Amino acid sequence: MNLAFNASRMIGSKVLIIGDIMLDQYQRGIVERISPEAPVPIVKITQQISRIGGAGNVAQNVATLGGIPTLISICGEDLYGNNLQEICADLKVESRLIRSEARETTLKTRIMAAHQQMLRVDRETSRALDGQEFSKLIAMVENEIDKFETIILSDYGKGVISAKFLDWFAGRKKAGQKIILDPKTCNFRHYEDLYCMTPNTKEASEGAEMPISNRDEIISAGRKIIAEHKLASLIITLGADGMAVFLPGQGVYHLPTTAKKVFDVTGAGDTVIAVIALGLSSGLDLLSSCILANCAAGLVVGQVGAVGITQEELTEALGTWTSMHHEKWCDL
Repeated sequence: MNLAFNASRMIGSKVLIIGDIMLDQYQRGIVERISPEAPVPIVKITQQISRIGGAGNVAQNVATLGGIPTLISICGEDLYGNNLQEICADLKVESRLIRSEARETTLKTRIMAAHQQMLRVDRETSRALDGQEFSKLIAMVENEIDKFETIILSDYGKGVISAKFLDWFAGRKKAGQKIILDPKTCNFRHYEDLYCMTPNTKEASEGAEMPISNRDEIISAGRKIIAEHKLASLIITLGADGMAVFLPGQGVYHLPTTAKKVFDVTGAGDTVIAVIALGLSSGLDLLSSCILANCAAGLVVGQVGAVGITQEELTEALGTWTSMHHEKWCDL
């Protein structure tokens, strides 16, 4: 199998992303002394960078890999919401953003000294959407949903993906559409009848209500989640241990990490779900898509902040591989 060719097939593939968008702000500086006011370092800011986060980072990865993303979300009628729209335009992401005066745009400000994160400050509105906001969300999704075979639901617990929305969506999606969901523990009980879900180890443990510390526990938790939530497949991302792919009727496969260095895990899950969706949209099977996603995640954790992996970076990395980099753990 030519993995680099598989990656190139993703160019031009369409993906719809629905979920919580946010602005990631990085203030980088140097530390030269301790504050006389409290025993804390003083960071002298020398650079500020703004990036798109959450569901926006999923869309960013789709775009930088050559795909065609459409993003539906909500943000505030404020400066940071303007920033998000500008970034989407620069990335060539088709954004359908509800601008609400009743909410503030989710902003995560990270204070960095070299590669070390010193502090993170969050501003957000995480309440459920009000009636007007929900009606606008439904109208936007209604206008786009039939144009896509692959749809990502990116749940960051900020209000877009809710029990009410999932109930509506279950009755509206088309047969055969591949719905892939990145979960949040607070909504776990509401997820049902999906093509795939991509929890990390912590989310899978909390969702299955059981500990996960070894292979047997990963497999047991995965089986339980698939059965209880009526999933066609499941991917549990395992951090430094790669990912476990559950394919009912085929087996459970382990893909070890390909990361050579880890600076920052921010956005790695977004990269994984974006590449999987692109792979499926381009006609690849789920396991092949996961192999590409695992390689992309290995690249993104070697950089600081939520960044989009380019088609060139992924193709170059795949060109050095001499094997498929996965093993079958058991039948399923």
